[in-house]
Amino acid sequence: MSSGSSRFRQAAADIFAMVVYCFIVNMAIEIFLSGMTFSQSLSSRLVSIPVNILIAWPYGVYRDAFLKTARRYSPAGWARNLADILAYVTFQSPVYAAILWSVGADMQQIIAAVSSNIVVTMVMGAVYGYFLDYCRRLFRVSGYSPTRAV
Repeated sequence: MSSGSSRFRQAAADIFAMVVYCFIVNMAIEIFLSGMTFSQSLSSRLVSIPVNILIAWPYGVYRDAFLKTARRYSPAGWARNLADILAYVTFQSPVYAAILWSVGADMQQIIAAVSSNIVVTMVMGAVYGYFLDYCRRLFRVSGYSPTRAV
């Protein structure tokens, strides 16, 4: 992907995907699994928007590197899904913990939320990868194919 327009489209798609996905999934985790109040969770989600905007494109590049590495070992779908899960957990968990700490969640809530997010990500982690691929197609990222890294 060499053109500025393509990079802009990829950045926009990555930002859109991360903001929407993290808002919905993490709010559900925070309220239903971690015991945070709606107000705490809403504060966390609002703080997370600018953070997600800043980290979305770097995460997309990070994820693409994981996918490229996984494809070297196996073209199978399970390898792609595992790469999506590992990329998401290793990149997002520290960021998520920092967001929760910044809005006043106590250590028990942070541990519960991050641990729950890791467990949910193991079940649903690849879903984010598919959602990101969908957003990249929706934003017409040129040269992008979900079967290869861009």
